[in-house]
Amino acid sequence: MTAATVTDSQLTLARSAAQAALAVLPTSTPLQAGQPVSGAIADLPDGQAITARFSGAATGEVVVIVGADLADALRTSPLGELDLATAVRPALEGAARAFGPVVLDPGQVMEPAVAMSALTVKGDMTVSVPLLEGGETRAVVAVLLSPWPSEGGDVAPRATAPATAVRAGLEMLHDVEMEVSAELGRTRMSVRDLLSVTPGTIVELDRAAGSPADLLVNGRLIARGEVVVIDENFGIRITEIMTPNE
Repeated sequence: MTAATVTDSQLTLARSAAQAALAVLPTSTPLQAGQPVSGAIADLPDGQAITARFSGAATGEVVVIVGADLADALRTSPLGELDLATAVRPALEGAARAFGPVVLDPGQVMEPAVAMSALTVKGDMTVSVPLLEGGETRAVVAVLLSPWPSEGGDVAPRATAPATAVRAGLEMLHDVEMEVSAELGRTRMSVRDLLSVTPGTIVELDRAAGSPADLLVNGRLIARGEVVVIDENFGIRITEIMTPNE
């Protein structure tokens, strides 16, 4: 594929899509959209790719590749392992909707090289935009439209939301629902003792009366607190927040 295959207007459209994705992409450091290129970028960042098809005002596919730092941060979050496709979906939607009102399919997590190979094999009009930090590629947004609008077509770059109206960084994870549970204590029992349990059996826990209860998110301890009663329901009054090391 030669550089002349993709027109300047198509490169501009792709860069607009990448900027829309970047506005809502959770990243640990600020990134800048680099120069769009025809085809795949030679040096892809280590990490994970999320790919999704879209249809509507435009039809095509978008791939967002995030660095290993973000993938690892989501995997080892203090709130438990977070789903990468869910966290990156706003960026996929932002890129796709830069071409107009579209419906986006569920995202699929893939290895970066596999995702780019699968995209470029579908057509010779893939455009990739590196997301840079100090000249180094930290993430990538790649798009493929079927077909791309011709010069002077009716698809134009859509203005991205103002920075003050966009939730950026890890704030994009604030709406992800997590399972929260409280634990009064634990104990270990033999199979023989478990089989002998009947209604009325008292099981002694490893915690003294009045000791704080544990608050867990997705099975991970994040806080401790006192058990309280709120309108006939139990609750936890937080007294201690756990650090990641703890």
